[in-house]
Amino acid sequence: MKRVIMIALAAALCLPAPARKVQRVGMEYIDRSFSVYDSLQKRIHAFAEPGFEEFRSSETLAHFLEENGFKVERGVAGMPTAFVATFGSGHPVIGVMAEYDALPGLSQDTVSFRKPIDNMPYGHGCGHNLIGTGSVAAGVSISKYLAESGRPGTIKVFGCPAEENGSGKSYMVVDGCFDGCDAVFDWHPSGRNWMQTTPGLAIINAKFTFHGESAHASGAPWKGRSALDAVEAFDFMMNMMREHLPTSARVHYVITDGGQAPNVVPDRAQVAYSFRHPEGAEAKSILDRAIKAAEGAALGTGTTMEYEITSGNYEILINRSLAQILQDNLVKVGGLKLDSREEAFINELSVNSGAKDPAKNLLQMTTVVEKLGPPSSGGGSTDVGNVSQIVPVATLQVATTIASAGMHTWQQTASGGTTIGTKAILNVARIFYLSAVEIYSDPSKLKPVREEFESKRGPHPEFIPLM
Repeated sequence: MKRVIMIALAAALCLPAPARKVQRVGMEYIDRSFSVYDSLQKRIHAFAEPGFEEFRSSETLAHFLEENGFKVERGVAGMPTAFVATFGSGHPVIGVMAEYDALPGLSQDTVSFRKPIDNMPYGHGCGHNLIGTGSVAAGVSISKYLAESGRPGTIKVFGCPAEENGSGKSYMVVDGCFDGCDAVFDWHPSGRNWMQTTPGLAIINAKFTFHGESAHASGAPWKGRSALDAVEAFDFMMNMMREHLPTSARVHYVITDGGQAPNVVPDRAQVAYSFRHPEGAEAKSILDRAIKAAEGAALGTGTTMEYEITSGNYEILINRSLAQILQDNLVKVGGLKLDSREEAFINELSVNSGAKDPAKNLLQMTTVVEKLGPPSSGGGSTDVGNVSQIVPVATLQVATTIASAGMHTWQQTASGGTTIGTKAILNVARIFYLSAVEIYSDPSKLKPVREEFESKRGPHPEFIPLM
């Protein structure tokens, strides 16, 4: 790692002094802005608003970008909490994606033990307070370079609502928000510092609602038609179907409405399903089979059925050429530099979470994975996959909590609302800044990025929503 840093410094010293100063302008801005972004991310953390309802979070970030010279278009794609903020003109056009929705049931104080906050139903257990603020910090720092250098180029910050179960980015893709981008930088909180090479899984979320006839369950059950029977019949058929699905498919469900009392035949019942597969087209085929099973369950129980597709995301189209640019700058920036207080917090968090190796958690947060990993499969699902189908995208993973706990946890809510989270977002800003300057300074670096994208997706990709 020392050798890489020395090479980078030597290359920088070869530049004339004024050019070196221009290239440093964004980094110097980040270095002196800790308190600004510490306050900003903690405000979003405290708002903890659910998807499509992130009114204060969205406006706080949009207003901050306006104050820093960005032109902001609010309410894009028909979503009040979506925005596109633009600075500069011409190509290359680089985008960064901001998120800010919270998760239900993950309220948590910023302490190293489980302590939900009263009267707060949501919490940032996936660190979207950090994603939003970190992407804004990156966008503003990059704008400083564009303004100082006078180079052609555009930086866009995309305010993306409802990543959790809402697929906000899918609506933005359909609306053309990402059209014209040469590259889009994405990032996500993690337990370690690395570049993502896993495409994750495509996902379709749907709700199936059955309607029957109510009756007294003991006095006159023959007059009733149980919607709950229909749900159970449907679930039974889906569980039998698992044997005949591809081994890489994932199907899970929860009954969201099963009636109110056992002595009343339910006239309404509902079940929510998630269908996942490494390829979006296959996820859609599983959905089609599920619809037929639901129709059969309704027919067999004398009920009616309606369904609603609530969200749909494609798998991420990995672009290794773009990922390599960010990987090189991840190595230059390094892991989190925690002080003794922050290290003690992480160790206490590990112990209170039952971690078998607290020292390993800390080591993973303060070091980086030095090389881009091999192509792999599996992982979760995200609406970032929709964006990757139309423009080259690379996803950076930066440590914000202990790896042994992972995401969608109170541990992430706790650590993400502290200075540990702030140090993570400033590292993201540095990596994105260095990568953007590299591209603006030498646009030819985008040629292999585009060639790889077109080899996988084609020169004129058509986006067909899974929703």
